[in-house]
Amino acid sequence: MLLEREGPLGILLASAERAAAGHGGTVLVDGEAGVGKTSLLREFAENADSNYRMLWGWCEALFTPRPLGPLQDMAHLLDPRVAALLEETAAPERLFPALLNSLQHTKGTTVLIFEDMHWADNATLDLVRYLGRRVSLLRTMLVLSMRRDEISADHPLTHVLGDLPSASVSRVTLEPLSSQAVTVLAEQAGRSAEGLYRITEGNPFFVTELLSSSEAEPGRVPDSIRDAVWSRLSRLTPGEREVLEVMSIMPGSVEPWLIRALLGDETEVLVDQCVGRGLLRRDAQGALTFRHELAREATLDRLAPSLQRSLHAKVEAALSELPAAQASALLSRRVHHAGGADNGERVLELAPQAAEQAARLGAHREAASHLATALRYVSEAPSALAAQLCEDWAYEAGLSLFVYDEIIEARHRAIAIWRELGRIDKVGANLRWLSRLHWRRGEGQEAEDYADQAVREVENLPPGPELAMAYSTRSQLHMLHYRFNEAIEWGERAISLADRLGEVETRVHALNNVGTALMFADRPGGRERLEESLALALDHGFHDHASRAYTNFAECAVVTKDFALAERLLAEGIAYCARHDLDSAAQYLLGRQAQLRTEQGRFREAETIAQGVMNLERLPMVMHLPALTELGRVRVRLGEPDGAALLEQALREGLTTGEAQRVIPVRLALAEAAWLAEEPGASREPLTALAEMDLDNFRPWDVGELAVWWQRCGMAGSLPVPAARIPLPQALELRGDPMAASAEWSRLGLPYESALALMQVRGTDAGAALARAVTTFEAVEARPAAALARKLAQRIGAASQLPKQRRGPYTVARQHPLGLTRQEQQVLTMIAQGLGNKEAARRLSRSPRTIEHQVSAVLGKFNAANRMEILLRLRGEPWLLPPTDALQARGN
Repeated sequence: MLLEREGPLGILLASAERAAAGHGGTVLVDGEAGVGKTSLLREFAENADSNYRMLWGWCEALFTPRPLGPLQDMAHLLDPRVAALLEETAAPERLFPALLNSLQHTKGTTVLIFEDMHWADNATLDLVRYLGRRVSLLRTMLVLSMRRDEISADHPLTHVLGDLPSASVSRVTLEPLSSQAVTVLAEQAGRSAEGLYRITEGNPFFVTELLSSSEAEPGRVPDSIRDAVWSRLSRLTPGEREVLEVMSIMPGSVEPWLIRALLGDETEVLVDQCVGRGLLRRDAQGALTFRHELAREATLDRLAPSLQRSLHAKVEAALSELPAAQASALLSRRVHHAGGADNGERVLELAPQAAEQAARLGAHREAASHLATALRYVSEAPSALAAQLCEDWAYEAGLSLFVYDEIIEARHRAIAIWRELGRIDKVGANLRWLSRLHWRRGEGQEAEDYADQAVREVENLPPGPELAMAYSTRSQLHMLHYRFNEAIEWGERAISLADRLGEVETRVHALNNVGTALMFADRPGGRERLEESLALALDHGFHDHASRAYTNFAECAVVTKDFALAERLLAEGIAYCARHDLDSAAQYLLGRQAQLRTEQGRFREAETIAQGVMNLERLPMVMHLPALTELGRVRVRLGEPDGAALLEQALREGLTTGEAQRVIPVRLALAEAAWLAEEPGASREPLTALAEMDLDNFRPWDVGELAVWWQRCGMAGSLPVPAARIPLPQALELRGDPMAASAEWSRLGLPYESALALMQVRGTDAGAALARAVTTFEAVEARPAAALARKLAQRIGAASQLPKQRRGPYTVARQHPLGLTRQEQQVLTMIAQGLGNKEAARRLSRSPRTIEHQVSAVLGKFNAANRMEILLRLRGEPWLLPPTDALQARGN
């Protein structure tokens, strides 16, 4: 089934049914080249009544078209008398009536399909005029396909169509596919949809060719597309071709003044002709673009490399002559053309400026791209510039999802050059960044080693910014390993030195480390330091530091059960990271959002969010571990068979980092899984392994959870943990008051934990407590816990007090991860489709004022300033867009 062609197909089928009833007509199928006219007609032929007689014919782009080409193609299927007249090239006044007579006396319905009528010869045009005026009296349907962009106002076909009776003419206009349809096609082909809609604009031919061609890669146009474009160019005048060739050197919109600067004022008429032919588009400001990006690339392929370089040089020279402010605004284009001209000197001058400009705007992908262009000419650069380019590119590229080997290699190249130049401060800085990069890859020992090297390199220098940041990096690693005292000590040293030097960035970094360590250790002052770190990072535009502050602060809020704070930080942080292309940080935050939803008992939402993160390919291990841990934990609670295996995978990966924070939550979840499965032996291993760790470095909530599971699983002996360190709800259960513990868990907003505590109630209150526990478990779809509670009630003779067991699947409605109402989800779908408020109001049968309020609500829940920020979120979190069928099932 073709995508997004149900409407046009319906028109064709309905017209055929009318023809079968004796009310023939003409259907015009138009659209741009490659939009799928032939595919639609073949789909129509397959879906139409099998008794219809389908006759196909084609017009062709020959230098001298075949007379009556379509009729010749179907001659062997026509009445013999008509075929004979055609063969002897009988005059139209004999041939056309014979064909009409044949159609009148043919049993059944005939469908005549004339394809590519924009290339029709004059005789075929005369035949269309003849039949079109008479077809309403026949059981015949005449289908004419044509390229809209090839038919101008003075095209002969335009006049012919104007002569047909409007009552018997239907028009089917095919539009390009939507971005959603392009994504579906890419997924069906097992290919990435990234950038596909942008360069094809939904043209099905271009999409299909790119997806099916082994050559479909950046900068390469498949032969089939190139041939189609070149064929069309060959039919243009030399002047028109020159305009398109010059235009092809410039991606995107081209200002009229630039065309005049390159080609002269006299080209205006030629430009108008290209626009009239549909090859170029002109916007309201007069700027010009190719109709399709792939057409531009195919045109560019025609140009000899020397001509391309010459044109690039002319464009860059023209752009550089603009006033300084305008030239600065066009830095990206200047870099592109300097690179195209193979002018290394200009690239090395312009690319770092463009990268800095992009980074200031938070466009880190673009910054990395500019620097990568400069690195093509690194051999021409002075040593200091070469080293700086390597480390700047490594920084910008390292903010993306993946830590490629090339990023680490660039840091090593920078270190080697800086060492030759005697810049030990820069050596230390790059060693520190290597520590960070290896940490993100889950290579804990390498991270520690490079951090130590960084301190050793710069300690012999006069106290400066690099030493302060090296101290802060040591603080960070201690914090990640739950060595809180050491983290605070090194962090305070970094803050003290940073303040003496006036180094705001180092202060931001160190405040984050110290604040996180204090909050994890449940000591005063942590929240204030994290708030200051985040505020300073935002005020100074430190995007990486801001994302890290959001990450650590949000995790602290989740761990300490301050869910209101966690909701705010996660919403703000995810939106901030999406806005600034901080992809890996965004996915890490999503893992923490899944953790929050698990704590809140919103298990299906947690599962959806975590699974979405895990579906991403090549995400650094450290960045996906929170999501993997939560996916395993929540699927255990939901009773899914792969839950424990996911936790085992998380444990294996966590152990490679050497960080307690990656291991403790997983082993606690494995103990819970064993308890739910009534396998006490299986719980012994993770609990014993935890007990053998340094419990003094556990976070209070973690050590409390360990103590609770130790008791629930009937482990021998006691844990050497001071009662004062254990948070209240856990302490209450350990003291033998599970009812009070349950109440405290409920107050904090953790329904599942509250129900688990109720399962520990003994005595006369046990039956009622178990009844409440079962109700809660079933409400959150915690099947294993519900089954275990029912089994326990059966053992103590309290089964009659339980709510009636539910039959079949649970019917708990799934909430939207961001809390959007049903109507807000429908509005979100309209936003994703690019519809404005007026069109959304029409489609949803609501008032514009209502839509306006609902759009504002969606923006607020996405923490987005505008629709574009919502689309950025949806790009990285497609699960936020509800399934269309689900919304339709629930109605308006």
